[in-house]
Amino acid sequence: MFSLRKLVVAAGLMAGCVLGQPALTTIQDILYRADGTRFAGTLFITYNSFQAGDTSNIATSNLTLQIVNGVLRVQLVPTTTASAGAQYSVRYNARGINQFTEIWAVPPSNVTLRVRDVRVATGTIVGPPPVIAPVQISDVSGLQNELAVRPMRGVGFGIGRTAIINQAGQIDAAAGSLSDCMHVDGSSGPCGSGSTGTGGGPTFSDSEVPTGAVNGVNLNFTLANTPSPAASLEIYRNGLLDRQGSDYSLTGNAITFFVASAPQTGDLLLAYYRYVPAISNLLTSASPQVICSTAGTSTTSSALQPLGSCTLPGGLLQAGDRIEVQYQYGHIGSATGFSAEVHIGGTVVVSRGSGGLPETVFAGHSSFGIYSGGQVWDTQSWGATAFAMQSIAGQSSENTGQDLTIRFFGQVTVAVGDSVILRNMTVVRYPAQTNP
Repeated sequence: MFSLRKLVVAAGLMAGCVLGQPALTTIQDILYRADGTRFAGTLFITYNSFQAGDTSNIATSNLTLQIVNGVLRVQLVPTTTASAGAQYSVRYNARGINQFTEIWAVPPSNVTLRVRDVRVATGTIVGPPPVIAPVQISDVSGLQNELAVRPMRGVGFGIGRTAIINQAGQIDAAAGSLSDCMHVDGSSGPCGSGSTGTGGGPTFSDSEVPTGAVNGVNLNFTLANTPSPAASLEIYRNGLLDRQGSDYSLTGNAITFFVASAPQTGDLLLAYYRYVPAISNLLTSASPQVICSTAGTSTTSSALQPLGSCTLPGGLLQAGDRIEVQYQYGHIGSATGFSAEVHIGGTVVVSRGSGGLPETVFAGHSSFGIYSGGQVWDTQSWGATAFAMQSIAGQSSENTGQDLTIRFFGQVTVAVGDSVILRNMTVVRYPAQTNP
């Protein structure tokens, strides 16, 4: 009884070993020489380690087969379902001389295969394609931290434009005409070519003596040009800097000193500032110029927020000029409505709201015409559903001798997660042109 139990256990272990063996494919064939006689010699089959299709690990090794009277019969682990690169290198040897070498790619098969069924061209790698899966950012050590310290793309990002860093630390495209020059603060403006003022944009006036009597009584002085921007003006009296707003005020190119700061007899006044030269391609070209064209930002606030702006330098707009302002807002969400406003300087040319209706878009355009005593403007605006077509017009008295900024505002009706975004705004100047 004890011997019978040992025999059963032993048989079970042998069966387990057989069941654990990888599946094999039988290759059987008759090999001939070129003269028709049967091949006699030795086959050397070599291979590198690989993982079989059933996950069995096959160690690097080799097989040696004696071929008698041309008869070949061998059983091999399939390679076409194994790890990538698995294959057999078969070398034929007769009378101690290597005749040739070929590559075998063995597929799984329940029927006997011939050599022609497994032979492949030299250099061919047969096997399952490598498993390709996306690499997650977290899979790469340190990548998340590296990405976190790099600036992200802003809503104003654009191709083929100068890159600037916006106030949120994101990369935006610079706004302005293609002929503009960039300033270090990210703004753009017409380019100057020197103090002669013959270039196409702002230039500098250095050590200019303002016109006016220096006698302790006169408070009014005049500059040769209008500073642009106004904050660029610096006035030095006997080498000491006077403060704009504390010692004097500036209107256009007119300086008015406060009584306590009146220049005394013998004082030397020197002015330094930037300005747009009178001879400028922006002032002389009769072709329309795109001053700004870009996307804006977004807000989820229920209070009016600035979403974009465009500044025209002082002195750019002359009588007979006209600017066109086009804008497109978008609404993300459907829980509430939104409002939008457009200001040209201190003039509100559009102010509309959808109430609680979840309008999806709002668009419009405003025209701003310049004459010698002021401006006339008109606006048309509309939406997809809640904003009906509206046309309005009015007059304004903006000082175009100083910088004129066009601002775009937006807000949601109720702060519930919806947002309003300035999709695009474009400002185009049409210079005065007399019909010849």
